[in-house]
Amino acid sequence: MQVAYRVRARAADIEARARSIAVEQSIEMPPHALRDPRVRAEVLGRVDDIVDQADGHFLVTIALALETTGFEAGQLMNMLFGNSSLHPDIELVDVGLPADATAAFGGPRFGIEGLRRLTGAHDRPMTCTALKPQGSSIRALAQLARQFALAGIDMIKDDHGLADQLSAPFAERARAVQEAVSEANAISGHRTIYAPSLTGGPRRLMAQLEAAKNAGVGALLIAPMISGMGALQECATAGLPVLGHPALAGATRIHPALLLGKLFRLAGADAVIYPNHGGRFSFTPQLCLSVAESARAPWHDMATAMPVPAGGIQLDRVDELVTFYGTDVMLLIGGALLEAPDVEATAREFVERVAARATQGMHP
Repeated sequence: MQVAYRVRARAADIEARARSIAVEQSIEMPPHALRDPRVRAEVLGRVDDIVDQADGHFLVTIALALETTGFEAGQLMNMLFGNSSLHPDIELVDVGLPADATAAFGGPRFGIEGLRRLTGAHDRPMTCTALKPQGSSIRALAQLARQFALAGIDMIKDDHGLADQLSAPFAERARAVQEAVSEANAISGHRTIYAPSLTGGPRRLMAQLEAAKNAGVGALLIAPMISGMGALQECATAGLPVLGHPALAGATRIHPALLLGKLFRLAGADAVIYPNHGGRFSFTPQLCLSVAESARAPWHDMATAMPVPAGGIQLDRVDELVTFYGTDVMLLIGGALLEAPDVEATAREFVERVAARATQGMHP
C-alpha cells in the first residue's frame, strides 16, 4: 500500500527523515539487524517519493506491506500512523490500496444507494436530525423522535453524547424510541430510520448491538475514534447501516478527507458525519467538499458513503448547502430544530425545503 505523509523538515534532512518513517511504520528496529531476507524484501517500508511543497514541508510517499494490516481496520490505523503519530512534524494525508484490499476490509454494506432504498429518499438530498440533550428521560426522547418521524425526517440518530446512562439506559431507550418511530411511520407513511449510539468496550458494545437489533432499529451510530475502527468494521457486519461520528477525530494529525471520507468508509461506514463550514467548527468550504468527495468518489468496487455535514446548520442555509454539495448528501440539522417553538412544524419545514430544492433540478 502507498501511504502519503506531510513532513516538516529541512531539505538537508528530509531523506533521512523519510527513511526513519518507513522503518518506524514497518519493522520498528534497525534495518541492519534484519536477518530474514523475506522481511527485508517484503515487509521493511520503502521510500518511494519525496516532493518539496515549498513551505517547509515535504510530501513523502512510503510503500508499506499490506500483510501487516491483517485486513483489520484498527491494525490498519496502527500501520499507517501508530508510532509516527507521536512525532509532531508528521501528518498522515492519504493511502492507496489495491482492489482486493478494499474488498477485504469490507467498506459500506449499504452506502448511498442502500440508504436511499431503505428510506425511499430517491433523487433528492436526505435529511437527518439528532435526539438531544443527554440527561433527557426516555419518554422525552421517544416523544421527540415521534415528532421528527411524523415530520418526515429520513434519519434520526442519537446524539453521540447519549450512552448507557441512568437517565436513559441504552436498551430501554432504543426500544422506546424505535417504537415511537414505527408508530409515526405507520401514521405518516414515511420510512424514517432510527440509529442509536453504540458506546463502550467490546462486551458492552456487543450487548448494545444485540439490544438494538432486538428493538428493531434501522441503523447504528458509532464514533470510531472513541470505540475503535475495529469496532466500526465489526458493526458493519451486523446487517444494518452504520453512521460514523467524528468525535475525537480532531485530536489526530490525519487529514479529514482521508480519515472521515476514506478510512471511515473503508471500515464500513455507510454515512460519515463531519463539521460543516460556517457552523460551530472551523472546517473550510474546500475541506468540507474534499471530505464529501472522498466519501462519494469511485474506489475500486467499494460502495460510496453518504456525506453528512452537521454542526450549527440553520434552515436558511438549506438551498445554499444543497447547491454546494449536490444531491448525494444528508443534511443534519439538530439544534436549529430543537430551539423552535414548534419542533414538529420546523422539522417539516426542513423536509419541505429539501424536497422543494430537489424539484428545482439539482445535479451532484
